Amino acid sequence: MGKRVLARRRPIVRAVLIGVCLTAVFVGGGAALAGWPESDPTAEAAEDPAEDASEEAESGAGEPTTAPGGSNVAPAPTASPEAVRRIPVPDDGPGTFTTARSAGSPVGSGDTVRRYRVQVEKGIELSEREAAVEIETILAHPRGWTSDGRNSFQLVASGPSDFDVKIATPGTVDRICGAAGLLTRGEVNCTVGRTVVVNLKRWVLGSEQFDGPVTEYRALIINHEVGHRLGRGHVTCGGEGEPAPAMMQQIKGLHGCVANAWPYEENGTYITGPAVP
Repeated sequence: MGKRVLARRRPIVRAVLIGVCLTAVFVGGGAALAGWPESDPTAEAAEDPAEDASEEAESGAGEPTTAPGGSNVAPAPTASPEAVRRIPVPDDGPGTFTTARSAGSPVGSGDTVRRYRVQVEKGIELSEREAAVEIETILAHPRGWTSDGRNSFQLVASGPSDFDVKIATPGTVDRICGAAGLLTRGEVNCTVGRTVVVNLKRWVLGSEQFDGPVTEYRALIINHEVGHRLGRGHVTCGGEGEPAPAMMQQIKGLHGCVANAWPYEENGTYITGPAVP
């Protein structure tokens, strides 16, 4: 298995994902772009498309979603896992997107602020605002990427952004990822360039390999793909019974680790393992 990275075993810590939504305020501000790599296309072999240059997403100011100074707050999705599971997953869609009319304060204490938009493919029964709230709270979690003390994130509705998160039907994911030479087979997500595209099938149904609620699996999707945008590569299990790293392709199997959605332990230890060649 290679060198064990964590000094002690810890059981899976499941985030409390059901709660009230964040109260929001508008906050302006510029984006800090330093250290933002133009990473190579990355596709998950049963987990994780790129930005379609021909699409025109609707955008604009609207209802904000983040509380003032709302960094390091626990995820609080707007719907129960049962309600989310009832959302139909069409095989295909039009390939055009609506941008969430939501904006928030930066979350995290890092000097580098990553501005991002959330976009949902038109014609599917998923609220772009609810998706934006959930993604924002995942990125604000104290065990998320803000734990490194360097990175902060800010949800925006318009203007410059450092990356986009698109939620799309399997067919649209295949086309966008396929244009970059990635094979997703209607099943997985991918990251290409500045765009994270989430397969609606995984967002709604989760993965049989992940022992936890679908809301927590969505946290894994976002943490894994945003990790690629931060320049993180794939790793494997760090040791029998250890939490699986967020940068591990957990949908391929846990290899002795315990399913886990978060990059960091509660004590601030980064969860990792041997690099995947």
